[in-house]
Amino acid sequence: MSGAVVVEAPGTHRIVAHEPVAPSPGEALVRVHAVGICGSDRELYQGNRPDPYVRYPLTPGHEWSGVVEAVGAGVPESLVGRKTVGEGFRNCQVCERCHAGETTLCTAGYEETGFTRPGAMAATLVLPARLLHVLPDSADLTAAALLEPAACVAAAALKAGARPGERVAVVGTGTLGMLAVQFLAAHSPAELLVVGSGDERAALARQFGATDFRLHTEPLPDDFDVVIEAAGAGTAARTAAALLRRGGRLVLTGLPPAGAAGLDPADLVLRQLEVRTVFGASAEAWAHAVRAFGAGLLDPLPLVTHELPLSRFAEAIGLVGAGDPKVGKVLLRP
Repeated sequence: MSGAVVVEAPGTHRIVAHEPVAPSPGEALVRVHAVGICGSDRELYQGNRPDPYVRYPLTPGHEWSGVVEAVGAGVPESLVGRKTVGEGFRNCQVCERCHAGETTLCTAGYEETGFTRPGAMAATLVLPARLLHVLPDSADLTAAALLEPAACVAAAALKAGARPGERVAVVGTGTLGMLAVQFLAAHSPAELLVVGSGDERAALARQFGATDFRLHTEPLPDDFDVVIEAAGAGTAARTAAALLRRGGRLVLTGLPPAGAAGLDPADLVLRQLEVRTVFGASAEAWAHAVRAFGAGLLDPLPLVTHELPLSRFAEAIGLVGAGDPKVGKVLLRP
């Protein structure tokens, strides 16, 4: 018997005994290899996540990788033993938006692994097999635990529609920002600028394909074709918009704090900027991320700085919120 994290209520958790549950028809049982922690997990633990987007008591964990251990009736037996990751949004598959492929806009209501359904901070996870994305046998499962944020960035990259030779930029140097650098670099841009609040990741940004790195407090150019905002800080959206040429394309992925200065509608209209947003990742975006990872175009492993056992969940949550520039992606290892 092994363990699982259960958050009973905001600020209260315990490690409980965990026994695998046999998958029902259409489901798969996954042996979890690693599970990532992001800011939304910290919100869940602190009680800052809006009520419709969390259900206590709960086992968190929406960023994960693992190996399929068993499948229920109606699921191909060939999945057993395969390395995998999986989508978090439990879309209904029958509403108009799901039929259009916009699964993150499902009209049946919000349900997500690790927030309203049991997550991966446990030895095993059961989920609908249709949500699995199978990885190559050679895949590094530790790196693959970052494919959930990578899928969100893939959604942003698809919406940005960057073309070879365009001038592109990323605002933000966290996990999402560094993954966005890799996606944009794969499109052979003429220039790839990264804008951060500190320079501790300047070298890593260049390693991932950036041609320039600047602090947001420095003078910045204003002639980029595409900008992906991945910071979520109060002024990040305005900084990102200011980088664009007239008619440029902006994709927002961050959730700024309440009361933060937003975009100026007059500026958007007068400069004819195209603004798109991302919350979560559709099946198309997941497939794009998994393909890029399998092809070697995406290398999340350098972003991992800490790997801890489940028993150190509280310490891991503290690391994520400490603001230490030396802390990157924190993983728990069931």
